[in-house]
Amino acid sequence: MKKEKKYYIYEMRPMLLQVLSLILLILMFLITIPLYKTYNITEYSYITSYFLLFPYFVLHELIHGLVYILNGADKKKVVYGANLEKGVFCCLVKQNISKKGVLASLISPFIFLGVIPYIIGIILQNMVIVLLAIMNISGSVGDLIMFFDFLKIKDFEYSEFDNPVGFGLYSEDDLKTKKLFGLRFIKETKSLDIKNYQKITISKLSFWAMLVYYLFGILFLLTI
Repeated sequence: MKKEKKYYIYEMRPMLLQVLSLILLILMFLITIPLYKTYNITEYSYITSYFLLFPYFVLHELIHGLVYILNGADKKKVVYGANLEKGVFCCLVKQNISKKGVLASLISPFIFLGVIPYIIGIILQNMVIVLLAIMNISGSVGDLIMFFDFLKIKDFEYSEFDNPVGFGLYSEDDLKTKKLFGLRFIKETKSLDIKNYQKITISKLSFWAMLVYYLFGILFLLTI
């Protein structure tokens, strides 16, 4: 008898992710510090990195979305957002996608915006590239946790809904007892409640946080 498939809803643990992200950030800087003597570090390097940081995180999410679409997602059901009160920029695929598709999407920004640029930055001795790569590697902690957790699950389809830190795994296997690091099991359900297909959503706190961030940067530039 064929088992009934259900959605198993999980949420990421924001506090744990932030702690692990900070630890990874510190480790990356400790690895990179010995190379500082070979770099020509100027205020320009830090200022440029400062202003490119948010666009680089946006590019991170765009790569998630592109890989979803390349793996069969309807581009109308791939949406983007910023919810900094929960510590995330997000790309949500609001339809079922294969295990292969979600694994490819999760790992792509880490490789193409983190690992590869870091190596290139080291070779070129370009501190701007190195700093942006380190920030992206640190910010990929959630993606990496999900990637390695999902490798432990035999067969499923993946979908997100109107929750920047939540997702559903559609499977006939009982996933309630599956131990997944960094993820909290919420419930099981026969269907996902998806209402919002707005292409871009930015919370009020995220908007004001980014505005203050750039205003502070501009004021700093005027004082040097």
